[in-house]
Amino acid sequence: MIDRRLQVFHAVAELKSFTRAGQRLHMTQPAVTFQIRQLEEHFNTRLFDREHNRIELTAAGRRVDEYAGRILALYSEMEGALRELTDDMAGTLMLGASMTIADYDLPRLLVRFKRQFPEVNINLLMSNTDGIVQMVVENRIDLGLVEGPVHNRSLAVRRYDVDRLVVALPPGHALADEPRIPFKALRGVPLIFREEGSGTREVFLDHAHAAGFGLDDFDVVMELGSPEAIKGAVGAGLGITIISIATLRKEIELGSLLAVDLDPPIERPFSFVHQKQKFRVPAVEELLRFATGGGNA
Repeated sequence: MIDRRLQVFHAVAELKSFTRAGQRLHMTQPAVTFQIRQLEEHFNTRLFDREHNRIELTAAGRRVDEYAGRILALYSEMEGALRELTDDMAGTLMLGASMTIADYDLPRLLVRFKRQFPEVNINLLMSNTDGIVQMVVENRIDLGLVEGPVHNRSLAVRRYDVDRLVVALPPGHALADEPRIPFKALRGVPLIFREEGSGTREVFLDHAHAAGFGLDDFDVVMELGSPEAIKGAVGAGLGITIISIATLRKEIELGSLLAVDLDPPIERPFSFVHQKQKFRVPAVEELLRFATGGGNA
């Protein structure tokens, strides 16, 4: 097995926190500290500076982190290669998904996948699109699912579904009876946006810019980090929002929120993203096949 101390060190170096590294690795903070101390004793040098409740890598720590990332990636590749030799459809598949996909699209896919491959365990991490792309770059996950554009050319992107962004608003709102809502009609209307790094936010602003509107043209009264929080704020009358139609099925059925298309309409892809050169284990290939229509219904 790979040296556990390197795994712990790499997590602390990334997160700049012993506590958060312990949470990720399911270890106590003292256990993380012990592993780091052992590694520092092994190399006979400090790897972190700890001052004013901040953790920073020393010069030696930065060098160790460079090698640790490469060692961990190679170890993952080795495990994958050996699993392929035995055609092993078991083990753990590390997925990352942006919030809209994780909450509203991915469950249906995973139910089908687990029925056919019950021995594959799936660990899911959630973040916004930028966060998921960063996890792929850092080799923390085998496969990412994102709802926004991916600008990193070193990564492979494969579309698997198409989503539509709509204006979500409460019944009785002044715009509720409009068949479509142009960008200009949103000026001066209180808007609730996703946070920076969100694929929903980036796609909407890209289309708005193409139509001649910028962020400053809109009255953004609140930024929230999840679709559920945003829907709650809209339902409370704090503003309206631009959101995936996939997130609104329950609210539309109950009549608590309405969905109106934008003019021009906005469609966006849901996509898989992975490293181009990284070895992909059979479970990854099978999940890609399921998502793109090759799996059993």
